Amino acid sequence: MKINKQVTDVEHILSDSDSIVSNTDLIGTFYDITDSNGVEERIRILAFYDPLTKLPNRRLLQDRIDQAIAASARSRQHGALLFLDLDRFKILNGTYGHNMGDQLLLEVTRRLQFCVREGDTIARLGGDEFVMILDALDQYAIKANAQAKKLAEVICEALAKPYHLLVPFNQPQATITYHSSASIGVVLFLGHESSTEELMKYADLAMYEAKHAGRDTVCVFDPGMQTDIMARASLEEDLHRGLQEKQFILHYQPQVDIHGRIIGAEALVRWQHPQRGMVPPADFIPLAEESGLILPLGLWVLETACAQLAAWAVRPETAYLTLAVNVSVHQFRQADFADQVLAVLDHTGADPCRLKLELTESLLVSNVEDIITKMTVLKAKGVSFSLDDFGTGYSSLTYLKRLPLDQLKIDQGFVRDVLIDLNDAAIAKMIIALAESMGLAVIAEGVESEAQRGFLAHHGCHAYQGYLFSKPIPLEQFDEFVSISNWKLPKICWCPM
Repeated sequence: MKINKQVTDVEHILSDSDSIVSNTDLIGTFYDITDSNGVEERIRILAFYDPLTKLPNRRLLQDRIDQAIAASARSRQHGALLFLDLDRFKILNGTYGHNMGDQLLLEVTRRLQFCVREGDTIARLGGDEFVMILDALDQYAIKANAQAKKLAEVICEALAKPYHLLVPFNQPQATITYHSSASIGVVLFLGHESSTEELMKYADLAMYEAKHAGRDTVCVFDPGMQTDIMARASLEEDLHRGLQEKQFILHYQPQVDIHGRIIGAEALVRWQHPQRGMVPPADFIPLAEESGLILPLGLWVLETACAQLAAWAVRPETAYLTLAVNVSVHQFRQADFADQVLAVLDHTGADPCRLKLELTESLLVSNVEDIITKMTVLKAKGVSFSLDDFGTGYSSLTYLKRLPLDQLKIDQGFVRDVLIDLNDAAIAKMIIALAESMGLAVIAEGVESEAQRGFLAHHGCHAYQGYLFSKPIPLEQFDEFVSISNWKLPKICWCPM
């Protein structure tokens, strides 16, 4: 409106008592803002609630935790924070798309709402992370801990049941059955002993411990976890530096046939840390997987192994050897994995027929078509494939029949007690028979005694690897071992077609 010949924006709400002034007194534009309350409500929902699940978001969660802490201080009853992360959720999103991921999140939300008590808070932090606040638990920590852990276990059980998800863009509509699980970290609180930020950090630490324990499990926070996390962070920093400073080497464990002849080896990475000494693979391989450093480390292993194959090829006493290289799930899922392998073979001059890639059964959890495509490309060039740790994971006969495999590897867990455990003996015999029926070679790892080797040989397994023959050894010792072991024996060539 104009006031004293100046244009000014004014918002005024007329009431019944307002008098109407003449046009000479007032010139302006009036807006109907009766819908403003609805707009404000929509803004509030967007600010404090997750748009997909309609659960409280991180901002509202912090306020709810503050309220729970205050209520605990007044009542002197414990509360608990549950930090939940869905296992392998990225695989679903990456394989089937975000539409399927959203369906899973909505069903997870429904199951969580069914599990918790009335008055408990469920919030979605984003992605596949959820947090639950449990109020009014027991005043005694031991009982409160048991209550919180029991509810967390109920949630784990509920989320592990199969999901039936609609496949988008299918006419008629089709569904897939998907299996998921959750890792849950639990932390108790009593009054203002810990801040909201500290509780979130502790619950997060406990959740990661549940992941490390094998997933699909519950872990309650312990103060020692913080020390473990700091140690793991330090090790990860050293891992980065180790790759840059070339602190890694390969050891070679011989693989022998029924006559005791060395037919090849498995390349196993070792870390020579300048301060820690020789770091066990069990300490750094899982960390490399989690941090993504397994990709550059795995590529280095492949390059080094292929260079060694090329070096062996020019010496008659080693030219016949094959070399098995472990490939992680993360490596194989790279879109250009097959191209990487072929580029390394071309660059090093290694014979593809001497390279054997060892895959684990966990690779077969999803996207089997992509796996088959990559394997087929490499197989056409002469690369062979062995399924490592067979019998411990996810394989089904349907997958095995479709995969272009050359060999099954009996896990050392079955070999160790094959002479005293009837179940392990039955599994070992079944794997040997299965391999024979499918036209696959079979090798047993972890063979430590002549009696174990004899049992396996009697039932049709004619290739072995283990401490009975040699532990993994540096290159110089391996070359010497080959010379000593095979000097009397005719050289053989094992190259699966």
